[in-house]
Amino acid sequence: MNDAWTERWNSRYSEEGFAYGTEPNYYFKTQLEKFPPGKLLLPAEGEGRNAVFAARLGWKVTAFDISAEGKNKALQLAAQNNVSIDYQIGKLEDMHFRAEQFDAIGLIYAHFPPAIKSSYHKAFDHFLRPGGMIIFEAFSKKHIEYIARNEKVGGPKDIGSLFSIEELKADFANYEILELAETELELKEGKYHDGLASVIRFIGRKK
Repeated sequence: MNDAWTERWNSRYSEEGFAYGTEPNYYFKTQLEKFPPGKLLLPAEGEGRNAVFAARLGWKVTAFDISAEGKNKALQLAAQNNVSIDYQIGKLEDMHFRAEQFDAIGLIYAHFPPAIKSSYHKAFDHFLRPGGMIIFEAFSKKHIEYIARNEKVGGPKDIGSLFSIEELKADFANYEILELAETELELKEGKYHDGLASVIRFIGRKK
């Protein structure tokens, strides 16, 4: 993730309004509500919509992103909702998380470059306690076809940054799979997630 990548996200998040809206991702919301509050990690959290929602439920939220503009928006949203979140700037290598620090990790459209995405997933596993939960929703490899029909739906345009069920099974091999499915859905999350999409949803409990 080079400077151009950081500049891209700072540019998007510096625009007026919230790029993906202020409401939490629907899947994340409905899944998180099933679990008692604890310590939650949200990588690539952007403007904080999921972090703020989780904090309102009583979760102790740690988030990180490469975009300082994203953090600014997230803290603004947190203040509007009278909650506190720990939001850090940098790459995963810059963070100082501890082994088994978190009770849950939310990977919501956390698309990392192909060369590092699998190693990132394995690092996240290290930070999750046994019995902890992964809540995942992101674009599938089939989503390339959906972007070709409608760029407003968003998502990476390189297939290597997209996900397959097989990749997730390999990256989270030591998990009890509660749900793992590729599905088509209509996204209405701000102006950059707008339209029909192909996504993968995964709920896993660490053994």
